[in-house]
Amino acid sequence: MNTRTLPLFVTIGIFLLGWVICWLQFPNMLSTRVIGNLLTDNAWLGIVAVGMTLVILSGGIDLSVGSVIAFSGVFIAVMLRDTTLHPLVIFAMVLVLTTAYGAAMGWLIDVLAMPAFIVTLAGMFLARGGAYLLSIESVPITHEFFKTLQGAYWLMPGKGRLTLIGVLMLVTVLAGMIIAHKTRFGASVYALGGGEATARLMGVRQRRTTVVVYAFSGLMAGLAGIVFAVNNGSGYSLAAVGAELSAIAAVVIGGTLLTGGAGYMFGTLIGVLTMGLIQTYITFDGQLLSWWIRIVIGLLLLVFILLQKGLVKISQARLARGEA
Repeated sequence: MNTRTLPLFVTIGIFLLGWVICWLQFPNMLSTRVIGNLLTDNAWLGIVAVGMTLVILSGGIDLSVGSVIAFSGVFIAVMLRDTTLHPLVIFAMVLVLTTAYGAAMGWLIDVLAMPAFIVTLAGMFLARGGAYLLSIESVPITHEFFKTLQGAYWLMPGKGRLTLIGVLMLVTVLAGMIIAHKTRFGASVYALGGGEATARLMGVRQRRTTVVVYAFSGLMAGLAGIVFAVNNGSGYSLAAVGAELSAIAAVVIGGTLLTGGAGYMFGTLIGVLTMGLIQTYITFDGQLLSWWIRIVIGLLLLVFILLQKGLVKISQARLARGEA
């Protein structure tokens, strides 16, 4: 086990330990109903976290994703209310818009040599403002196609429901794993996160890689917005406030180095499920207040940041000694 894989194994260990603790106190935690709900309730977060993982691996950050999710939901609700377009056509429009939006931010980050934090912060305000322009009030979605999507599930043994959006999240994570770990583009993302010198040595086309990374993040945020709208049956301009921070937390808890260049997409899935497990435990307990979720996640973040800092120092010490 090397310093790169250690955070992933720590993440998996914490998740399994947490599940055992929950199971000892609440035996129903092993039921397929809980597993199905865990996947469904965290589907939108898992999808947006896939895009955030690629961004952080490249050494960047994307603060706009929560606002893009809200914009996507409101756009879908308003278009269904005011037009006769089929939802699938509107979904395609949303994905094109959000992908282009992400690509534009990536282009600005590279061309203007501005910090990703500043550019995506501006993007956050712009997307949220766009959602407000479409509608300030919550817009319900009553289209029959949405009811079909909400009712699509596979009944697992134990009567747990593996819903369509839960499956979509797992498929998205699998696609993210292939892109990040099995493609030349994924190697370019890792090289970019390792520093400009590393990227130049590998012949990485920095501008194109940066634009595609943020375009992918925008695509994932748009897809998460669709899932969010399907799950909630409405579009609301104040939805998903703080979602960008939850996505970053899931990625870091999943073992991805916040400074970029190291991490695994599978770890992000475990990070999302760990956060969902904390929420499920508090729901089962019934006595703990909801803000305990933030406290526990904050503690986990602190642990992983300290772990990452220690691993970076170990890696630097090995390089100084000339070790592999």
